[in-house]
Amino acid sequence: MSKVREPFSFIKTLTALLLIVLCLLAAQWQFNRGVNRHARNSVITARVSLPAINLDLAKESPTDFEWQTVITTGSFDASQQILLRNRYSEGVYGFEVLTLFTAQTGGKFWVDRGWVKAGADATTAPKITPVPNTKIEIQGRLRLDSSLPRGSFFAIAGDGTGLVSKLNAQSQMDTEDFYLDLLTASDSSLTPTVTAQLPELTDGPHMAYALQWVFFAGLVVYGRFLIRRTR
Repeated sequence: MSKVREPFSFIKTLTALLLIVLCLLAAQWQFNRGVNRHARNSVITARVSLPAINLDLAKESPTDFEWQTVITTGSFDASQQILLRNRYSEGVYGFEVLTLFTAQTGGKFWVDRGWVKAGADATTAPKITPVPNTKIEIQGRLRLDSSLPRGSFFAIAGDGTGLVSKLNAQSQMDTEDFYLDLLTASDSSLTPTVTAQLPELTDGPHMAYALQWVFFAGLVVYGRFLIRRTR
């Protein structure tokens, strides 16, 4: 009889070991996510508090200056504007407005001009502050282009009559691999009422989840021991 039960005991032990390994791997995964998020939050907190610098000093290595405030002068292109969908401000649905900007020293990139309330229906363009045709100085947070959502988004039609869904911030234009979250402009009418928001600067529940998975591994060990003791 013991010989019949022995293979089943081995299978149970092997299953328990597999579950323990999976739990510990999940714990390590959550721990690493927590460490990475904490590191990201520390970088953001440090860089947003740094003084503004000229964009030309940061554009060669934008990764090293992401989130820092930069200053540049140039002009907006009113014919190239994208509306990023599913943006909310205090529970109200709207868009974030991206407008193409050409720096005086060269190079084109998108500028996130902040949040605007959606139009009356899906075919009505929201009310967007027009951009001047003259040179203008802007200050904004430097962001990596990879942070922009992928895919084709609403764009303002060239004649301003409505919306079209055709423009992609990454692939449709020969632009820099960064963009700016507009903070202020020399023309005060362009300063956003609702600026692009910083990500939530909390470490999240990852460390708690890591401990939870370690606890589950302990339960598996206890359960296997209890089964053997009962037998």
